[in-house]
Amino acid sequence: MKNGSSQCEGQVEMNISGRWRALCASHWSLANANVVCRQLGCGVAISTPREPHLVGRDDQISTARFHCLGTESFLWSCPVTALGGSDCSHGNMASAICSGNQTQMLPQCSDSFSEPTGSAASEKSAPYCSGEDPTGQSPPHCLSSLSSDSRQLRLVDGGGPCAGRVEILDQGSWGTICDDGWDLDDARVVCRQLGCGDALNATGSAHFGAGSGPIWLDDLNCRGNESHVWRCPSRGWGRHDCRHKQDAGVICSEFLALRMVSEDQQCAGWLEVFYNGTWGSVCRSPMEDITVSMICRQLDCGDSGSLNSSVALREGSRPRWVDGIQCRNTDTSLWQCPSDPWNYNSCSPKEEAYISCAGDLLSVSVCLSQPCRMSIVRFYILKYLSDEIKLGPQNDVRMELI
Repeated sequence: MKNGSSQCEGQVEMNISGRWRALCASHWSLANANVVCRQLGCGVAISTPREPHLVGRDDQISTARFHCLGTESFLWSCPVTALGGSDCSHGNMASAICSGNQTQMLPQCSDSFSEPTGSAASEKSAPYCSGEDPTGQSPPHCLSSLSSDSRQLRLVDGGGPCAGRVEILDQGSWGTICDDGWDLDDARVVCRQLGCGDALNATGSAHFGAGSGPIWLDDLNCRGNESHVWRCPSRGWGRHDCRHKQDAGVICSEFLALRMVSEDQQCAGWLEVFYNGTWGSVCRSPMEDITVSMICRQLDCGDSGSLNSSVALREGSRPRWVDGIQCRNTDTSLWQCPSDPWNYNSCSPKEEAYISCAGDLLSVSVCLSQPCRMSIVRFYILKYLSDEIKLGPQNDVRMELI
């Protein structure tokens, strides 16, 4: 940390490839700050000030967005997204203020405490106590910080850290939230707390599948500006009249998905990314082989591919979300690859990417039972040749290259 009054507060910087880089405050959360504080031997995070910092002309800025639970040992152990990172030229850098005490723990708070009406919780500090007042306030004797044994929040079974069933960890058990009264104001608190932007959809009826374990919250009634979802008014911690078929979920604006669009091919087509609730094209400049290979692997379409610039101009109108994608050898998914910031019109229609991957598919029709019921199983050619498929004498196999 730098530019603080002690070694345990200030602007957060990370050494990347031998250069110190400031981190952008976009989607910076208290859970991220807690990992930084613990990693630096500075206790737990008290707050994440959002005041702008002066950035020198030679300062390096990383636009990566971290999605920490808060208990990771290192910041780089957290899920990270770099694609479409926000421009931080205005100098709004990620900061943290730590407790400074490496052994700091949180007291257990009384469930009976109540604050005078009208007092509001600060979004810049986040009390974590085992028994908070239903209005979201904390007793004055509770340390306003995060500890390793405090509550955690995650989204499950949504295909990424920014969509899924809402789950909270308390006293060693992951539990869910009931969808009674669940709406966008509640979902906004979850998305912001996870550093996932704004809420696009508040789902109910176990849209992302039924969870298990406790149901921690019911009849939630957030205003939308609370710093943590368990600080919103509710029926009470652990009190509910629900079953898991009513588990609540969210889809946040930072949820990302990838697909190829084609009339008749699985592993070739127009490349599209789902961002901010809408599918849109990906631009092809300056997409190199390493980026194309990353895309093919992520779509389970082999280990290599190529850009096709001879296809006709695509019809219709849609966002062209992102350009300038430059994957590196250290990246493990497209979401980690740096690029230009998200923009509705990142390039012209003639620059939309059409990719053909080398992973042709093998369609295998397998008779699995008597009387014969044909089932289609698909394999990549290279995988099929390297894997043994064991079938009984009654099985009829018909293979067709598609």
